[in-house]
Amino acid sequence: MRYVGLSHQINKNNRYSILLLIAFPSLLLAMFYVFFFFADNQDSGVANQHFIRVIPFVLAAVAIWFLIAFAGHSSFIHMATGSKPLERTENKRVYNLLENLCISQGMSMPKLYVIDDDSLNAFASGINQKSYSVSLSKGIIEKLTDEELEAVIAHELTHIRNRDVRLLIISIVFVGIFSFLAELAFRSLRFAGAGKRSSSNKDSKGSGAIVLIAIVVTAVAYFISLLLRFGISRKREYLADAGSAEITKKPYALASALRKISGDPMIEAVESRDIAQLFIENPKLSAHKSASWDNMFLTHPPIQKRIELLEQFV
Repeated sequence: MRYVGLSHQINKNNRYSILLLIAFPSLLLAMFYVFFFFADNQDSGVANQHFIRVIPFVLAAVAIWFLIAFAGHSSFIHMATGSKPLERTENKRVYNLLENLCISQGMSMPKLYVIDDDSLNAFASGINQKSYSVSLSKGIIEKLTDEELEAVIAHELTHIRNRDVRLLIISIVFVGIFSFLAELAFRSLRFAGAGKRSSSNKDSKGSGAIVLIAIVVTAVAYFISLLLRFGISRKREYLADAGSAEITKKPYALASALRKISGDPMIEAVESRDIAQLFIENPKLSAHKSASWDNMFLTHPPIQKRIELLEQFV
């Protein structure tokens, strides 16, 4: 895949970020309207009244959630991945590779972190110059040659320059809101079932119906939010691969690195599917490599296909 250019991709990701900031709250509001519509026996007049009353509270809650998650995303991500700061004195080799690449591209040097895991993986994160970082597993540092590790770092720097990391963090924050609401609806069903014994049949049927409506609506909204996220997360890996090849002039080095990574990308500390999509190879879903229905929901394209594309330039 030919690299489409830095400024083009940055502008495209900036537009996507703005669209996501509009699309996710809009989807959330639509979810609440559908819920009120069915909960109010499809009476649009009553549903409109309830919906208008709840709009300020929904938007305020979303804004607070987003600001907290946006401000604390770096700490959360590093805690979720077990990554720790890597000082220059601890590994001059890695620091020199990163520093030389940043100098060659006129970039500010991001912070460097290491994950204490013998598996091979890496990711970039951050929303601005102060929070940008590159995290490398201990395994990828020890098991890759200088050329291969340089290519991986260049891949992550491309994510930073393209603003991919900021776009993904925005999507992770909003998908987390829908995930929370869906989980809340499912938990409510359990409580509604427990409350049937202490309430009249009429009341229990009414509350049970409302909870079921909430579950269906939140599940559909969550599914749509996932589709929006998957729509922006897969192509970025091809573009970052191409960006790495453009920076290093060594596409074969990244192809070789990806081949080694594909053998053992599983970072034990990573439990969140949302965090997993930040990595150069998804450390949770890498087993799904065959063409199947599941591939529709993968955050990364098949790594073998990425290798084949890189090898075309060798």
